[in-house]
Amino acid sequence: MGFDFTGKRVLVAGGSRGIGRAIALGFAQAGAKVSACARGADGLAALQAEGVAHVKPTDLADAGQVAAWVAEAAATLGGVDVLVNNASGFGMGDSEEGWKKGLDVDVMATVRASHAALPHLRAAKGCIVNTTSISGLGPSVRTPAYAAVKALIINYTASQAAALAKDGIRVNAVAPGSIEFPGGTWEKRRAEDPALYNRILAGIPFGRLGEPEEVADVALFLASPLARWVTGQTIVVDGGQMLS
Repeated sequence: MGFDFTGKRVLVAGGSRGIGRAIALGFAQAGAKVSACARGADGLAALQAEGVAHVKPTDLADAGQVAAWVAEAAATLGGVDVLVNNASGFGMGDSEEGWKKGLDVDVMATVRASHAALPHLRAAKGCIVNTTSISGLGPSVRTPAYAAVKALIINYTASQAAALAKDGIRVNAVAPGSIEFPGGTWEKRRAEDPALYNRILAGIPFGRLGEPEEVADVALFLASPLARWVTGQTIVVDGGQMLS
């Protein structure tokens, strides 16, 4: 059974490539009117050519640009039923730069987009889906800043869900494992750091890295009526990576 989002208005922050792109296209193919934003204008143009109704180049670390995107998208689509906060600054190391990227994009873009969309979500009794990571479920020596901000998103998802239930708004998150796609982090790691790539690959019981569409399907489920009694949850989508 496929998803049917006919007539729904969906905003995807960080939608130009990888998981965000798969989520935006998944909603569009299921009948939704979709707006996507990101810094990558070329990726956004390609999305629009594939059926995404509205795109806007946006620096998600910039509060004014986030608010402008949500306002323009809501006006263009006629409201907001679903907000997907997918953007990441990929701040990895334990450095000022790494922490700033994660806090500015992973955290504050999620907070700001949620605040800006809230009046529309209240009117529609809509829902929010946040993208976090399995990195947020435990400590990380290799990527401490990234793991910490993803843990924050897991906690914020639960806090949002508790606060917004009275408005009929559900909030959930997806926590992907290692996902590979053209131009993505793990494709680069395979070429530049094969030892790390192969170590991660060896820890996934199914013997491969995940695909963006496998995460998108779970995001669509969480936004659908099939998940109407699910809120405050973080769903791991990792092919068993955390089992090893």
